[in-house]
This record gives sequence, C-alpha cells and structure tokens, in this order.
Amino acid sequence: MLAIALVTVGCSRPSTLQEIRSEGVLHVITRNAPSVYYEGRNGPTGYDYELVRLFADDLGVELKVRVADDNTGVLSVIDQDYAHIGLAGLADRPDFADRYHKVANGLKADSVVVYNRDTNRPDSVKDLEGQTLHLVADSNHEHQLKQLQSQNESLQWKVHSGLDAAGILARVESGEYPLAIVSSNELDLNHVFFPMVKSAFSLDDTADLVWLFPAEQDQTLAKAAESFISELRESGALAQISERFYGHLDRLNYVGARTFTHHVENRLPKYESLFRDYASSYDLDWRLLAAIGYQESHWRPNAVSPTGVRGLMMLTRATANHIGIKNRLDVEQSIQGGAKYLTMVHRKVPERIPEPDRTWFALASYNVGWGHVEDARRLTQGAGKDPDRWMDVKEFLPLLAQKEWYSKTRFGYARGHEPVIYVQNIRRYYDVLAWMTEPKEIAETPDKPWFKDLEGMEKIIRPSDAASQHETRASLPSELGLVPPTL
Repeated sequence: MLAIALVTVGCSRPSTLQEIRSEGVLHVITRNAPSVYYEGRNGPTGYDYELVRLFADDLGVELKVRVADDNTGVLSVIDQDYAHIGLAGLADRPDFADRYHKVANGLKADSVVVYNRDTNRPDSVKDLEGQTLHLVADSNHEHQLKQLQSQNESLQWKVHSGLDAAGILARVESGEYPLAIVSSNELDLNHVFFPMVKSAFSLDDTADLVWLFPAEQDQTLAKAAESFISELRESGALAQISERFYGHLDRLNYVGARTFTHHVENRLPKYESLFRDYASSYDLDWRLLAAIGYQESHWRPNAVSPTGVRGLMMLTRATANHIGIKNRLDVEQSIQGGAKYLTMVHRKVPERIPEPDRTWFALASYNVGWGHVEDARRLTQGAGKDPDRWMDVKEFLPLLAQKEWYSKTRFGYARGHEPVIYVQNIRRYYDVLAWMTEPKEIAETPDKPWFKDLEGMEKIIRPSDAASQHETRASLPSELGLVPPTL
C-alpha cells in the first residue's frame, strides 16, 4: 500500500505554477486597448501589460503575449485553456462564476451611459426606454441591461462586435449613435479626444476589474498573482503604475497664455543659448526646438514621463542609446539629443513632401514613431486623399486607436490622437515664440531647412484667406494648447 501511495504521488500532475516555472514561460492573451495593452513609442505598454510583465519577472519566467481581436477572442482562448491569464479589462459578472478564477488588477470601473451633447441628456434608466443603446461585444454592460430589462421592458440595445470603446465614442461624437454605454476607465482615457461626448449617469456601482484564469487550472497561479498584486499595493508600486496611465488625464486641458508667457520669461532664458547653439549645429530653427522642449517637459530638465522617458526633451532610453546620449537628465545632452533625433526623423520623411508639411510629419514621428505615421498615410491614401499632406493625414491618425482601422495596419494600435495634438501644440508654441522674437530672426527663417517655404508656413499659422482660416481653427486650439500627454 505504501508503494502504491508513493507511485500515485509521484505521478500526480504538478501545479499550474510549477508547470509555468518548469517551462519558463507565462502565456497571456489580451486585446489592443489603451487601458490594457498596446504598442507604444518605446515598445509594448498598457496598465495590465506593465503589471503582468512585472509578475512574470517576479516568477522568473519569460512573458509571451498574444493579441486577440476583441474581448470575445480573449474569453474564447481562456475558455479553452490555451493561455494562463486573460487580460480583457473586464469586471466580474455572473456568467464568469464557473468559467474562470478571477484576481482584481487594482483598477475599478463602472458602466457609463454617454450621449452626444447636441441631444437631450438622459437622467435615468427610464429616459433610455424606446432608444437604442450601443455597446461593444462581451462587455460588462449587457448583463446589466438584461437585469434592468425586467423592469424596463422597452430597453433596447445593439452590440457591435467589430468596434471597441474608441469606435463607439467616435460614433457618439459624430452623432451617428445618440446613446451608448462604455466602461468608465475607457471613457477617462479617451474622453479628451471626443469633446461632443458627455457622461450622463452610471448603470452600476464601481467594480474591480479582473484578470481571468481558466477554470481548468488549479488556483496556484491565481493565488500567486493575487499575492503579487497585494504586495505591489502595499508598497505603493501599484499606485505608481496607475499614475502612469491615469494620473495625467486631468492635465489634458488647455493652458492659458499667461502660463506660457510666464515660462518664456522665467524658464526659457536658462536654456535659450543651448537651443540656439544646437539648433544652429543641426541647421534648425531654434524656436522650433524650444517649442518641442516646451511641449515635452515645459522646459523642466528633470522631467520623467509615465512611460519612463526623461529630461527636458523627453528622450526614451532606446533613443538616447541610439544617438549616443549618456545622461538624459543633463540639459545640454538632452537638447543636443533632441536636435539630433529630430534631424533623423525628418530625414525619414520623403523629400518630395514640401515644407512645412514635412516638418509636421517629422514632429508626429518624434512623438509616436514613423511606423505609425506611415500606417496613417496608407489609410489616407486608401481613402483617396493625399498621404503627403498633413491636413489629410491628421484626420486618419486618430483612427489608429480604433480596432476596425488599426487591424488593417502593419504597426497596429497607437494613441493616434496624441501626435495630432502634439503637432498642433508645437505649431502654436512656435507661433508665439516667433511673434516674441526679433523681426530679424523671422527674416532669417527661410535659410533654415525646416521652413524653406516660409510663405506656406505663414499661410498655415497666420492665414488671411477664409479657407486657410478654417483650417487653422480646426487644427489649433483657441488658447495655447494642451499640457503634454506624457506629463
């Protein structure tokens, strides 16, 4: 009997956690979304991705991530036990009870009814009766609507399997969908890009968002993840990760002219000679270089972004290594690095594109990477518009945040609204700096390769005809711009 018992124990299957450590790989299935996972300027990022990457490091194993089309795909993979963890940005719900083990990821969200501000605001579920609500597939919202339908029989909704939250919000923005439901955290991340969208009320109380583990697994991995996240919470590291992705959202507001002019008077003089010297070394307009520095860090030499880029010009570690910068927090090295990198990305833009559009493309590439800019140019061309004209391409860059569009591109998801805002802000900062400098410097601008066509640039920044005035109002804020998204 003792021998039989020993054989039985010896043949028992190792735990899920033991298997992962033995194989040396943690398999994760996720989806593209700014709240979960996406390809950023410096590689993969996203709240859940950063968390699971740290978890894999803690386990001492390699992280392998696969990307599904949507929540439905994530749930299908977990249902079949084809991955260890599913990251879908969902809260627990009744149909998950026997399907998965769940671990809270440190974020909370609720289901928010949103509407177009040109329509009447609904104040309660009663006001939704007889109207169609739009939502993504396999969200947290549909089971709540089914529960409410028992008391509100005329509640109706439509599920869009081909759209994500950004796609839903874009249609509310345009008025195509008067009403929709999205998760509050996804609304927070996207709201600034859709000013016509307003929040009405929540359908439920806030709930924990969870990681999903196949029910076929034992709970050793789930318990390890729960313990790991708890340790991060206690140490304050979890709050820091949350700050990276959500802490800056309330800063994405227009800043006043007084703030900018105050910084011009009190901060810029400390660095102006460096901007002038290195702009001259790379044959740039120093005011353009200074405008980039302001957009990136508000001329703060010790700035550190949520994604780990540093210094006055906010260079990534990879970029700094590539261009030979040793210390990103050294002001002179940072400005020199910014000038060198700007020159490099400018050279990637086809020479056939005239100024100033070539510069606008270079600035967008400085922000989001040339690969994503090329994706937007291909989408622009596919729609029958001019991929060499910034005015056309900037309409398509935001589409890179919507699955129905980025799924057709080479480099996938990008926060495509940000390079548009980035370029708009720098144009505006440059405009003010040009206005505040001596006429002699303005006269010298045509000698700089960035603005060979000064007349063309003047038409964009200070238009005199009605058509170009319309373009300027569409692309430039009425005040001085937005606080940089990376701050």
